[in-house]
Amino acid sequence: MKLLFELSGEHPTLPFAELECVGRITDRHPQIAVAECPDPAATARLALTHTVMEYLGECAPTAPALEALLDDLALTTDRPFAARVKVIPGPGEYPSQLDLERLIGSHIRGPVSLRSPEEVYRAVISGDRCYFGRVILDGLRSTYESRGPATRPFFHPGVMMPRMARTMVNLSLLSPGEVMCDPFCGTGGMLLEGEMIGVRTIGSDFDPLMIRGSRLNVPAAALMLADATALPLRSSSVDAVVTDFPYGQSVCIKAETLNKLYEGAFTEIRRVLKEGKRAVVITHRDIRPIAEQYFTVLQFHEQRVHKSLTRRVMVLEKEKLADHS
Repeated sequence: MKLLFELSGEHPTLPFAELECVGRITDRHPQIAVAECPDPAATARLALTHTVMEYLGECAPTAPALEALLDDLALTTDRPFAARVKVIPGPGEYPSQLDLERLIGSHIRGPVSLRSPEEVYRAVISGDRCYFGRVILDGLRSTYESRGPATRPFFHPGVMMPRMARTMVNLSLLSPGEVMCDPFCGTGGMLLEGEMIGVRTIGSDFDPLMIRGSRLNVPAAALMLADATALPLRSSSVDAVVTDFPYGQSVCIKAETLNKLYEGAFTEIRRVLKEGKRAVVITHRDIRPIAEQYFTVLQFHEQRVHKSLTRRVMVLEKEKLADHS
């Protein structure tokens, strides 16, 4: 099914990259993507998407062009509906949002209800295009804002917020029923997001306090007190690794230096990961030269958290071995 996504504007690349877990992008503009999605219901797992719509068409960002598109569509509904228009800020002048909403409302046959609509038709103007669709899912980000880390049984300062943790899990392309490992699981935030989309989770940490906390936060996860450079897991036994590497500040690590830790952890992540599968690794500095010794680097994103912290997100792939049979 062809779907239209209105994306978060807080990062230039991560919202588009996350969409790969539910479909194939066919068109993109600032904060807008069109994608072919085999299972529209799966889009509920997205974290950096505001609204998901059934794609109905697109045109130039003018009132006459939108009117022509609506005439061609000849939409009819028995359900009370409302029309909404969003303009993504950018260069150029656009028609009034209110005028466009009235235009849409006048060209759809059916009862209008601005207060309690059962259907919402939405036009989004981005750059030189106006995209038009019927809303399937809305308000996705509110589910993350209502369950911050401070609401969990065990809390520790500095943990990743649920929306970003879910994004990291989605970048791994995990499917329900597959196995995810976080070798630096901390308070279990990544594990929790994995479980919420039906993934089986394994977590380990070298700090006993973190393991005790994770047991409170994610009681269904398989948890181990273990060194990330010597994981007690079989080779090629997990479908994805999603982890936030220690920053060396108020954390418990066994290695002599952070570089030694990275090298040892990458060796183990590569060993336990299945061929052709992904590891999503977050660090506080760019360690691509180290990662490239063990994996193919598919993506690299930077996210400024605050003045003293910029996250570097690497999406890595363990290459498939050639079949010589």
